[in-house]
Amino acid sequence: MKRFTRIVFLAVPVLASLAACVSAPTGPTVAIMPRVGKPFEVFQQEDQVCRQFAANAVKDTSDAALKEGATSAAIGAALGAAAGAVIQGGNHANIGTGAGVGLLGGAAMGAMNSAGKQNQAQTQYNIAYQQCMYSKGNQVPSYAAPASGPSNR
Repeated sequence: MKRFTRIVFLAVPVLASLAACVSAPTGPTVAIMPRVGKPFEVFQQEDQVCRQFAANAVKDTSDAALKEGATSAAIGAALGAAAGAVIQGGNHANIGTGAGVGLLGGAAMGAMNSAGKQNQAQTQYNIAYQQCMYSKGNQVPSYAAPASGPSNR
C-alpha cells in the first residue's frame, strides 16, 4: 500500500504539469493588415475587439483540451493499477507499479489528445479573428480587400 501511496503522490505533479502544458490560444497566428488609409490607432482598437471575439469563440474547445489531458491520465492510472493487480494475481506490491505505468501511458495519450484539441482551438481562433478583422475592412491574406463603404469605417 505504501508503494501505491507514493505513486499517487508522484501522479499529482505529473497531472499538474500536463494541465500546465495545455493552454488556450493567446493570439492569432495570422497576419492581418489595415486597409490603406486606416489610422493605426483604429486598427489597434479593432484588433483588440477581434481578439476578444475570437477568444470567446474558442472558449469551449480550450476547456475541453484541458479536461481531455487530465481525464486520460487519470483513466490510464486506474487501468494500470487494475492491470498490475490482475497480472500479479492480486499482489499489492505491483498495484503501484501498474498505476505508475498506467499514469505515464495515460499522460502520454492525454498529451496527444490535448495537443490535437489545442491545434483545433488555434485554427478556430484564427478563423474567428480573420472573419472579425475582415468585417471591419482590414486586409486578410488570400482574400481581396473589402470594398470601402460606410459599414467599414
